[in-house]
Amino acid sequence: MKRNRLIFCRQWVARMASIIETVVALVVLLAILLAGVRVLLELQDLVLAPDVDAAFTSFLRSAFNVVIGIEFVKMLAKHSPGSAIEVLLFAIARQMVVEHTSPLENLVSILAILLIFVIRKYLFVPAFGAHMPGEDAFGTSSLMAAREQALRDADAEKEE
Repeated sequence: MKRNRLIFCRQWVARMASIIETVVALVVLLAILLAGVRVLLELQDLVLAPDVDAAFTSFLRSAFNVVIGIEFVKMLAKHSPGSAIEVLLFAIARQMVVEHTSPLENLVSILAILLIFVIRKYLFVPAFGAHMPGEDAFGTSSLMAAREQALRDADAEKEE
């Protein structure tokens, strides 16, 4: 009896964590939409700005933040190592492109990107988390695919 309660409690905690994670993703998505409007306004400022370099840097910073936010929401939705790697790549790229860093910091960023690509190439197993849980590699539900296959098999038996 206690074991059943413990299992139920763990399942409830997992469900609540998943709901909270979805709410956070929705809030971040709303913030991305608002930041997207700001990117459009900064594009207008870029055209009219007397200091084009500063305006362009500000535009890039805002655009990269929107892209990183989108990748972050995708990471929360997909729960895959690939999406986490993409968030890291964009964050490092943003640091290199937008911020004026020293040559040593640039070297560290390049080495970090190299390490991420090496990990992705040699250690990342595509079958492990390459798609959403409960989906096959084409993004369709495994249950739906099994049901469709069963229907095709039944139709084939009727024809024979």
